[in-house]
Amino acid sequence: MTRTFQVRRASEADLPSAAALFDGYRQFYAQRADYALADAFLRERFANKDSALFLAIEPQSGEGLGFVQLYPSFSSVAARRLWILNDLFVDPAARRRGVGRALLETAREFAASTGAVRLVLSTSATNRVARALYESFGYKKDDVFLVYKLEL
Repeated sequence: MTRTFQVRRASEADLPSAAALFDGYRQFYAQRADYALADAFLRERFANKDSALFLAIEPQSGEGLGFVQLYPSFSSVAARRLWILNDLFVDPAARRRGVGRALLETAREFAASTGAVRLVLSTSATNRVARALYESFGYKKDDVFLVYKLEL
């Protein structure tokens, strides 16, 4: 399949498009639409250099098709960096074009370029489409460690 889109690291000029996609991502996870919140959240991540954000875009129109956002962390046992693939979203109109796979490949290349030991992610147990994509890309379900959380 010939790729008709580009994937690149987001710049500050991309934040309005990224925020629209991020708002769609939050709505997918049953949050109410709130572009202002999405925009403020991404701008804060960008200003603080808290994450690495990559966008898939249509070259002619500049329209955002999807994004992946990675957060830095570390493996104490491996004594190396790891990245948390916290957010991956493809606009429904852009699905089935390889956008998600291209974003995953970009995330893998970026993490490897930083010397990371691994990428980790979590998704809803009911999100079978995403789970199938991750597994087809080589992600493995962790059968050793359990995930606990404490809501604050």
